[in-house]
Amino acid sequence: MKLITVEEHFESAAVTAAMRQAVGNAALPTVSPALRQYMRDNLPSPAIMQDTQHERLAFMAQYACTPPGIDMQVLSYGNSSPQNLSPEQAVPFSQLANDELAKAVAAHPDRYAGLAVLPVGDPQAAVAELNRAVTTLGLRGVLLKGNYQNKFFDEPFFLPIFEAAATLDVPVYFHPSFIPQAVTSHYFESNQWSDVVTGILSSAGYGWHMDVGIQVIRMIASGIFDKLPGLKLISGHWGELVPLFLERLDDELTTYTDLQYPFSTYYRHNVYVTPSGILSAPQLQFMLAEMGADHLMYSIDYPYKQPETSGSFLDIADLTDEQRAQIAFGTATTLFKL
Repeated sequence: MKLITVEEHFESAAVTAAMRQAVGNAALPTVSPALRQYMRDNLPSPAIMQDTQHERLAFMAQYACTPPGIDMQVLSYGNSSPQNLSPEQAVPFSQLANDELAKAVAAHPDRYAGLAVLPVGDPQAAVAELNRAVTTLGLRGVLLKGNYQNKFFDEPFFLPIFEAAATLDVPVYFHPSFIPQAVTSHYFESNQWSDVVTGILSSAGYGWHMDVGIQVIRMIASGIFDKLPGLKLISGHWGELVPLFLERLDDELTTYTDLQYPFSTYYRHNVYVTPSGILSAPQLQFMLAEMGADHLMYSIDYPYKQPETSGSFLDIADLTDEQRAQIAFGTATTLFKL
């Protein structure tokens, strides 16, 4: 069975060096020494993030019950993304990042596809770069991380980016990133545990997912899908908690919004969901019931996550052959035009 994973991350040594020379550590969040050590111990090395020739291909071959393993990864930029730098820096660094990603894809076009980085602080420049990335470089969509200067992407300021994505008919993948310190302080800090625990709770443990799930909720509530009914969003980590509340959101919001349809109608029609390496059979079955196989795709979150069941999870899942093929490669092939 063909297997395509759609949230797999890459970084470029050239981009990292250029950003470090321009801004030093300004692009990184301010964290305690203990949390910085935790990140060093638990995050992939730059060499692994930058590799597309050796370890990545070996991983793709290894973690599957049926050769040739994971057939294709859809690559997107990792935590060192230039997206949220000031526009005068983000524009050239995003261009460089997309050029570097396109080179990696071109070296193995049967194994990789790519999602663009955009300088979101300058929406017109972002539109120009998205057009270049898709029409010239052959990238298949865009990945947006977190928010920009504490602004969610439903703000009208960012609308040109989504208009361009809809016009180009490419999806927008919403990916978690660091949340504002005020949110961390209110929800996750306590003198009952260490700042490392606070850091985990506010990021990959829970806070990132809550935050980017709210991003999707805001996009729907803003009415963007009434303006752009063809726009397609992707949400990882089984939908970042939102699918659990579709019926509740329908019950509470329908009477009071100006939306043409109930909240869940937009979610089930315009949003596609992936597991991002959370390979949980109960969550798969829940999402299958809520969304249907044609709105589910597979993802590992490599190299941040490398589950031992990366290749076998869908093989042993309680799915029909048609559902299994749709999730493994069918939805991704259609959405990304692979």
